[in-house]
Amino acid sequence: MRVRSPVPRKRARIEIIPLIDIMFFLLASFMMVSLHQVHMKGIKVNLPSKTQPVQLNPEKDYTSIRVSEGGLVYFDNVLVESDMIATRLQQLHKANPDLKISISADRYALHGDVINILDKAFSERIQKIGYQIKTATGEAGAPSRGSAPPPSKP
Repeated sequence: MRVRSPVPRKRARIEIIPLIDIMFFLLASFMMVSLHQVHMKGIKVNLPSKTQPVQLNPEKDYTSIRVSEGGLVYFDNVLVESDMIATRLQQLHKANPDLKISISADRYALHGDVINILDKAFSERIQKIGYQIKTATGEAGAPSRGSAPPPSKP
């Protein structure tokens, strides 16, 4: 024979309301702590002062080489004949062993002409070479997507 207990039997329940309260408190606490941890860091800038003279024409530390249509090569906007390019690079490298050059090309310049200049610079053991690159634009200044470059002018 089974005897019933005088204490009523209750099933265990998980109350969700206190759990939500605790999670909200933790969320608010972490948000407040994270807001106080933001450090404002900026870039240090050397601004000119009254004691420092302002240089209007700073001396550039590189040589600009531009290749234009037809294989014309310009060193700092001075035309150099194609047979004198290696000689000019050699003179510049002798004058400054730490020579920096910046190579750019016009829109219709041939890729091979630019590579030719690059090969001559490597043959003179010039180590610091930069490239000036602009994005190709389509009509109305919109970037062209996946389109081939325009054909060379005749």
